[in-house]
Amino acid sequence: MSTTANDQGAGTAAQNGEGARPRPKGLGAVGWLRWIWRTLTSMRTALILLFLLAVGAIPGSILPQNVVSVDEVNTYFQENPELAPWLDRFYLFDVFSSPWYAAIYLLLFVSLAGCVLPRALAHARAVRARPVHTPKNLGRMPYAAAFTTDADPETVLEQSRRVLRGYRTERYGDSLSTETGYLREAGNVLFHLALLGLLLALAAGSFLGYRGNMLLVEGDGFANTLTSYDAIYPGHWTDTDSLEPFSIHLDDFEASFIEDGGLRGQAESYVADLTYREAPDAPQERHRLEVNHPLSVAGVQVYLLGHGYAPEFEVRNAEGDLVFDQAVPFLHRDTASYTSDGVVKVPDTGGEQLGFVGVFLPSAVETPEGEMVSNFPGAQNPRITLEGYRGDLGLIDPQSVYQLRTGGMEELGSSPVMEIGDTWELPEGAGSITFSGYKEYVSLQMNRDGARLPALTAASLAVAGLIVTLFVRPRRVWVRATRGGDGRTHVELAALGKTEAAGNNVEFHELTTELAGRLRSRSDGESGSGPDSRPTAGPDTDPDPAPGSDPHPPSDPPESTTQGSDR
Repeated sequence: MSTTANDQGAGTAAQNGEGARPRPKGLGAVGWLRWIWRTLTSMRTALILLFLLAVGAIPGSILPQNVVSVDEVNTYFQENPELAPWLDRFYLFDVFSSPWYAAIYLLLFVSLAGCVLPRALAHARAVRARPVHTPKNLGRMPYAAAFTTDADPETVLEQSRRVLRGYRTERYGDSLSTETGYLREAGNVLFHLALLGLLLALAAGSFLGYRGNMLLVEGDGFANTLTSYDAIYPGHWTDTDSLEPFSIHLDDFEASFIEDGGLRGQAESYVADLTYREAPDAPQERHRLEVNHPLSVAGVQVYLLGHGYAPEFEVRNAEGDLVFDQAVPFLHRDTASYTSDGVVKVPDTGGEQLGFVGVFLPSAVETPEGEMVSNFPGAQNPRITLEGYRGDLGLIDPQSVYQLRTGGMEELGSSPVMEIGDTWELPEGAGSITFSGYKEYVSLQMNRDGARLPALTAASLAVAGLIVTLFVRPRRVWVRATRGGDGRTHVELAALGKTEAAGNNVEFHELTTELAGRLRSRSDGESGSGPDSRPTAGPDTDPDPAPGSDPHPPSDPPESTTQGSDR
């Protein structure tokens, strides 16, 4: 990215003693708009916005995000009841869909477009333009060499064209002006245009796609409808009434953990066996879902984010009738022990409603203080403790399935530590609850983004443009051939490198040597005479040879002068 023509104009103003971009005084609305546009499309502003975009993404990588896992956000609210609401006011749990992040994103796009598009047009004009005129004093260039030859000027320029093959060449009187390396600027322009394309692709994916999260317990299925999601984030132009009609069934899930050594308790693998249909009338297919190996179905990517435990309960009312029999997902507090919290709500008992708050311990052990804790994430010794309540669950008002409102309920006490098969008889004949087993659940994310391929293409082009920018070196070479009073042709060759490696003039010296060699060989072939060139080293070289010396030494290459490189 470089400064625009407006920036160059500001630089001229700075040379005249004015500020680089003076704040307008006494201007009307048009003047203010021009000043704002120049400021917005400057390289400095684009870099600041890019930095702000990176800084703004930091909370999204540190704090849990609703778009990734609603459960983790809920857990954060439970653990930080005072801080979490304040963070939520600033959209820090929805960073990438927040208004302030979108504003930075939009401003960066406008800044890049206003900077890059004029630059691309200027480069297109430069490619079609003729090489610059040959400078009058070639000896002032960073690299300059001079020698004489018996060949006539036309022959010198003809051989120069052959030596400078690959250069764009233009004849100006008795000289040639050549240029090469235009791909460097083309690569730079391609990089920034591809960056614009990447921003557009990401924006299009956000507007036209959607992301959804859900928990799926072993043995349960999922149909891709709006009401099936635990949380869904559709784009502004997404029609949620016509989602892709695929369905998924979780047949089995297996999580394995390292059991020995310093990494004990670390996850080793998560594997979910799925069956799915892309449409109701489509054949059933199977897929082995793993982390970083998503399922692609009907244009939607299905990712495995995590897993947890869903204890199974049987609840009977005071008459002994079975009123509840299902697995209830519990949310784990951490991944080291998978100690999990959950709520069981039993509204249909034939009498007063029942509610339970439970703690599930996958691998329960007793501490020396007599407390039960879990010391391993795998289910090696599953236990559960419950607190019972009866009364009105308050289901009329919207509430989280992971929270129990106990304000209007009567506490029934706490259960003993229960293992699989144990039953807790509730006090006062309120019924009973049995811990009948457990299942595992997976946390899935559904992501439809039709702009993934354009985004990948844009990113690839950006990398290609960056590589071209790094490795292509723009150069200019001038050759002038004039007939001297001694009847010989005086040849001057000058060169200018326009990159950081411009001080390395080895390539230019090789071009000079090759041209002198070609002219010498051609002269030898035509006349059979000896060497035909005499090197000089610019204006300070003594043109008169020493007495008794050969005026045309056969072995000396053309000498050159090298000055500081042009930055």
